[in-house]
Amino acid sequence: MTGEMLFGLLGGLGLFLFGMRQMGDGLQKIAGTRMRRLLEVLTSNQLLGVLLGASITAVIQSSSATTVMVVGFVNAGLMSLPQAIGVIMGANIGTTVTAQLIAFDIGDYALLFVALGALPYLFSKRKGQRYLGQVLVGFGLLFIGIETMKGSMKPLSETMAFADLTLALSDKWFYGLTAGALMTAILQSSSATIGILQGLAGDGLVSLELVMPILFGNNIGTTVTALLSSIGTSVTARRAALSHLIFNVVGTLIFLPLLPWFSKIVRLTATTSIRQIANAHTIFNVANTLLLLPFAGALAHLVTWMIPGRPDEKELTLHLDSRLLGTPAVALEQVFAEVLRMGEMALEMLGIARAHITDPTDDALARMLALEEAIDQYEEGITQYLVEVSKRSLSENQAERHRQLYNLINDIERVGDHGENIEELLAHKASNQIVFSETATQELEDFLDYTIETLRSALLAWEKDEAAYAQVVKDREAEIDRQEEQLRRGHIDRLNRNLCTPVSGVIFLDIISNLERIGDHAANIAELYLGERMH
Repeated sequence: MTGEMLFGLLGGLGLFLFGMRQMGDGLQKIAGTRMRRLLEVLTSNQLLGVLLGASITAVIQSSSATTVMVVGFVNAGLMSLPQAIGVIMGANIGTTVTAQLIAFDIGDYALLFVALGALPYLFSKRKGQRYLGQVLVGFGLLFIGIETMKGSMKPLSETMAFADLTLALSDKWFYGLTAGALMTAILQSSSATIGILQGLAGDGLVSLELVMPILFGNNIGTTVTALLSSIGTSVTARRAALSHLIFNVVGTLIFLPLLPWFSKIVRLTATTSIRQIANAHTIFNVANTLLLLPFAGALAHLVTWMIPGRPDEKELTLHLDSRLLGTPAVALEQVFAEVLRMGEMALEMLGIARAHITDPTDDALARMLALEEAIDQYEEGITQYLVEVSKRSLSENQAERHRQLYNLINDIERVGDHGENIEELLAHKASNQIVFSETATQELEDFLDYTIETLRSALLAWEKDEAAYAQVVKDREAEIDRQEEQLRRGHIDRLNRNLCTPVSGVIFLDIISNLERIGDHAANIAELYLGERMH
């Protein structure tokens, strides 16, 4: 291969990959909150998972990226293993969209797409138009890359070495399988590998029979990215990555003996070799999914057996995967899930305080401290992650979500601080054997119940995306202030009647003061959801 051919191949490949990235980024931004809604639709129904995986991959133009995303979701607790398997199967279908686009062979119009997209991308003041322009530029560059690779590889037909190589690959399916897996593992894109094959086929350099084993190898090679991304993650995340490999290997083993018949079927679907390759890729992945989807549960059991361990081994550990930063919409949803975990920890702190007002045990106090430390670590880690997200190109909706998350973690972290104050007060009560009166104990328990329920409603507004919960918190805010003032007056009255001691009274007043401040932060969380600020 001459230097000119090599540079043409590498340059064309670079244009192809860059164009695919630009097109995917633009589509993500256009999708905006729709990406979030797609994620929310996901349920334990694996068929929906397949559809979701196919949809997301069609948008971001990379099954590897989708699978890495899924590993991140599983690691963050956003997705269960059975759900992940369905999405991974769908990703294999979604990635065939690129090959189908390439098969339209509209390289002659590639520069026109770049021209049409460049104007709004560079000069439009409307974000929607800029995103559409980015998609068109990426689409055009993708085809320019294909045409460049085709032009650089055309002279290969005259070389004896290439003729010998294609003959060897045609006779030995194992060589093609290995070559496809290695190419995709190196390029980290099955679409790029298939694009090269379509370019070769368009110039008559390779046959469909030669390409088929390479296509199967592509599906195996694309799992390498997810396997690498699972290193250092949770047990369940590693199982998800392994399930991707097993799914693609089993599909390959099923179809390899059927290669002669499969090739004949594919030839009936189109007249051009470029389209035949695209159709072979699509038919293989769709058929593989239909065949193996009923056995997704068995696959989940298999990988669980192969990678034993507890899926909840990182109970208080922050789960943020930097590999998801390339997809801001998904990265922000990952952050949102961790913010809700912060809120759950704050609720657990208050629940422990409620259960141990009369008997603050060492274990209970230690758990409260561990939770508060975890909340602080979450706040620091999420803040750093949001800084990295802000360096990406965000849509208007994503920028607003980014701002909301900053405010949420600040209020939840402050709730954790007040929870720590309550822990210190309970520890002082325990170490000095201070006893509350029966009336004071009942009042504290009731006030804690009311405050916990208020905070829970504020968090549910975000979790369930339901304004009714936020409105409840707004209505409760004044009641919390009223109760705090009433409890304070009642305590002073008990002091005047010598029904409690000054020492226990100080702890009582400090606890209700902290609870009142927690109520304020709950109100902030609710008001942020409603788009208002009253403090």
